[in-house]
Amino acid sequence: MLNKLMKLVTSRVALAALLLLTGAASAHSAPKTILVLGDSLSAEYGLSRGAGWVALAERRLKSDNIDAAIVNASISGETTSGGRTRLPALLEKYHPALVVIELGANDGLRGLPVAAAEANLRAMAAAAHQANARVLLVGMRMPPNYGRDYADKFFAMYAGLSKELKAPLVPFMLEGVADKAQLFQPDRLHPTAEAHPIILANIWPSLQKLLKPR
Repeated sequence: MLNKLMKLVTSRVALAALLLLTGAASAHSAPKTILVLGDSLSAEYGLSRGAGWVALAERRLKSDNIDAAIVNASISGETTSGGRTRLPALLEKYHPALVVIELGANDGLRGLPVAAAEANLRAMAAAAHQANARVLLVGMRMPPNYGRDYADKFFAMYAGLSKELKAPLVPFMLEGVADKAQLFQPDRLHPTAEAHPIILANIWPSLQKLLKPR
């Protein structure tokens, strides 16, 4: 009787250990999820599918054997207010390890108050951190015709938030693109496919760094 009892206990302990090991292996092998919350600059507006920087980043992850997958939740015309509204459901659905926030351009183009955009970006970063996700802010500049004061405050908003929230920042995603008219579509607002490898080059170093273990 004692031998049977010992065998039963041993088998159950072995089964529990196996389940724990299997679960640990599954958790280890599950790819990290990167959630990109952006506007038309990340949603491939006017481009062939797969030509935007987000798709290029996904291919780069594969070629570099980085175990991560990208969910592109970008929408053309999106504002910081819209992103703030949509983010909680996205966090609940995808449980990302990293949230890339590329928003603000449409707020600026509409001349919306910088303080409102700043509050929305702050709330999004806080929600991501609350969900145990890292945050990468992607900054934008406004054209000079919006006025020097507004443009300066808008650009400084990202750096201020980055410092406050201790979140890495890509200062200007269109660095090396904005001053080249040939890299824009006829609307002069949206980059061509040729510009997106440059955009990825601006974003990739910060993105790659955040995917390293804490």
